[in-house]
Amino acid sequence: MDARLLDILVCPLCKGPLEYDKKAQELICRADRLAYPIRDGIPIMWADEARVVDVPSP
Repeated sequence: MDARLLDILVCPLCKGPLEYDKKAQELICRADRLAYPIRDGIPIMWADEARVVDVPSP
């Protein structure tokens, strides 16, 4: 994942920051507890494609 792209991408729901999980190939929004998949290097930023994750809020 390109670091410049990660700097400008935000959660489509809350507009908050995203964390890159390289192993799972996902962008994680801690505020909404959603993980957006990355397929073939392309982040899929649709809420209906995201999965719910159990991560503690910061």
